[in-house]
Amino acid sequence: MNIGDHLSRNARKFPHRLAIECEGRAYTYGQFNREVNRLANGLLNLGVHKGEKIAFMMKNSDYFVFSFFAAAKIGAVAVPVNFRLTPSEVHYIFDQSDTVLVICDAEFEETVAAAKKGTNIQEVIVVDAPKQAENRSYQEALADIDDEPDIEVSEQDDLEILYTSGTTGRPKGALFDHDRIFKVSLTMIVNMGLKADERYLHLAPLFHSAQLNLFLIAGVVLGGQHYIHRDFHPVKTLQAIQEHKITHLFAVPAMYNFLLQVPNAADYDLSSIRRCGYGAAPMAPELVRKSLELFKTDQFYNLCGLTEAGPGGILLDPTGHRHHFGKSGKAGFLTEARVVTEEGIDIAPGAVGEFILRSDTIMKSYYNKPEETSKAVKNGWLYTGDLATIDEKGYITIVDRKKDMIISGGENVYSAEVEGVLFEHPAVLDVAIIGLPDEVWGEAVCAVIVPKEGCVIDELELRGFCRQKLAGYKVPRRIFIEAQLPRNASGKILKYQLRQKMNEKIV
Repeated sequence: MNIGDHLSRNARKFPHRLAIECEGRAYTYGQFNREVNRLANGLLNLGVHKGEKIAFMMKNSDYFVFSFFAAAKIGAVAVPVNFRLTPSEVHYIFDQSDTVLVICDAEFEETVAAAKKGTNIQEVIVVDAPKQAENRSYQEALADIDDEPDIEVSEQDDLEILYTSGTTGRPKGALFDHDRIFKVSLTMIVNMGLKADERYLHLAPLFHSAQLNLFLIAGVVLGGQHYIHRDFHPVKTLQAIQEHKITHLFAVPAMYNFLLQVPNAADYDLSSIRRCGYGAAPMAPELVRKSLELFKTDQFYNLCGLTEAGPGGILLDPTGHRHHFGKSGKAGFLTEARVVTEEGIDIAPGAVGEFILRSDTIMKSYYNKPEETSKAVKNGWLYTGDLATIDEKGYITIVDRKKDMIISGGENVYSAEVEGVLFEHPAVLDVAIIGLPDEVWGEAVCAVIVPKEGCVIDELELRGFCRQKLAGYKVPRRIFIEAQLPRNASGKILKYQLRQKMNEKIV
């Protein structure tokens, strides 16, 4: 079956079950399927062919979900785009992906107009009344008929191009077919024990692979209920969990951090939560501990994966949290994981090597980038660029990106370890560890800190705090105070931006 078939089947099985609620708009599975079919047939009427690329520049909404499944049903290839990108960055994605049609929110219409120049884009559909005469409204694009589109789509047909975070350079488009993405959803169903009666709260952007593939698609496959928030707001999140009896929550670490800052967070009834997932960026152990306390459950899952794997990778389940707290996890269903030397040899426990993966969910390729594909995938193994350790029981711990490791005085310093210690300090809200050039040490360990509201960072006291838990060469030599840290939509800190900014401050 292709991904669209799962929706069609559930519409037949339980047409009156609630499927989606977003900003007061609610749809049963029967209504959900009919809305998708109207758009799918409308796209065919506009001349979209099987295999052509449709980009989405949209915030979370029912319209995003309809657009994705409509593309899937006609064999088009979905290209979700980060709506925070600049026109030049969006232009690169439109052009590199060979996009022919864009569906966007009204607030991004001008960005799309600037970004599509010089590309193959023939149509722009706007979710609202378009401001530009050549564009078409979403309602105008809908067909009158809501029958299943007359297109044969197989499991081997392409479904998505997911662009990587681009934390170190131009993003690359990871290409997936329907079969791979179904297996991505299947890994979550098995690894996290998802049930047909789940109530999912979608907070992280749906253009990101975790929220889209791990939980939206898995939830639709199972026939669950989906509550969609256009933007993340900590108080509204807690209210939604209480009101809708949410059973499944996935959030990036920064979101958990914001939830913990809500003064009366403990007053909300969060007892409906069966499990919490976190991922897309490292989460400091102290944040995990506090989140466990807030939700009053030990059913937490650390999902440590890569876009190129669907996303997929390793996970730390509740048992792992109890006995191996702070580690990243083990390979789950359909996945193998290793930590290897530069020569591809498995490292000894306690050493540091590169984290690699093999799975049925690994991308087909980077779209139109054969050289980059051959560098990333070797003999079926995805080389992640992450540095990690592995213990005697096979638990892997990610310690840094290869490009972010600091070498100070000949010693390797891994930012995750130092960040984990700093998160334990009561005045620290957010932190990033970076290396900056140093005449004596080669690189100096530097901390960029966002203090909690009303707190002042005392540098001498903070270094003393670190010395109690870290070797001297790991203690930050410079401390910078910032109002916030630059992050991409996945929640990953853009350390190359921090290095550039802090270097300018020193000069």
